Amino acid sequence: MKPRLPLHNKIALITGASRGIGLAIAQALGGQGCDVIITGREALALQKAAKQIGTKAVPVVCDVGEPKSVQNLLATVKKRFGRLDILINNAGVAHANIKVADLPLQTWNGVIETNLTALFLVTQAALPLMKSGAAIVNNLSVAAKRVFPGLSAYNAAKHGALGFTDTLREELRDKGIRVIALLPGATDTEIWDEMWPDAPRKKMMSAKTVAQAVVNALALPEDCTLEELVIRPSVGTL
Repeated sequence: MKPRLPLHNKIALITGASRGIGLAIAQALGGQGCDVIITGREALALQKAAKQIGTKAVPVVCDVGEPKSVQNLLATVKKRFGRLDILINNAGVAHANIKVADLPLQTWNGVIETNLTALFLVTQAALPLMKSGAAIVNNLSVAAKRVFPGLSAYNAAKHGALGFTDTLREELRDKGIRVIALLPGATDTEIWDEMWPDAPRKKMMSAKTVAQAVVNALALPEDCTLEELVIRPSVGTL
């Protein structure tokens, strides 16, 4: 008989999981024996992703920037599983390289809403389902500590999200809920199509590499944690 994997039978919720890093994390957790609830705004893309993950995937359409949609999502999790062991706040958007002087307010608001406000909405709604031993991973990007000219809204949202994550960690420390800031460097996903279409994708990490690092962090004994998980490509200067 094979030994049980450390994350076997855990209930995991991954936002923005129809592609990229979110999908890779969902696949990795599914491979560990987790039940995974995946979210996104497009039903067809979610269904396709669920097939890639396997029979333990539960697709739920959700706009993480809309409070009612988020409430419905967590109500679904509660009704089906009664608890949540792992929350991966992964949903995020970028914007084209535009200087502050020319950035439309609509673009600014959209990026802040998805990358920062949604992080708060989903986390707040999920906390009642999480107990000691649970874990929250917020996918923030190295842009949470660095700045990239032309990406002011993205930089601002990610810096704010790191502040939120650090605050959340201190608030939940006594409750035994781990909070990890995931700070991946350049990763080969579709987000570059908007930010930097000519980016040297061959120098980037794969989403699977990031996902494996997340699984390794979550599999640590419950009496310890990684507060920040920084992953960067080993080749080139990205």
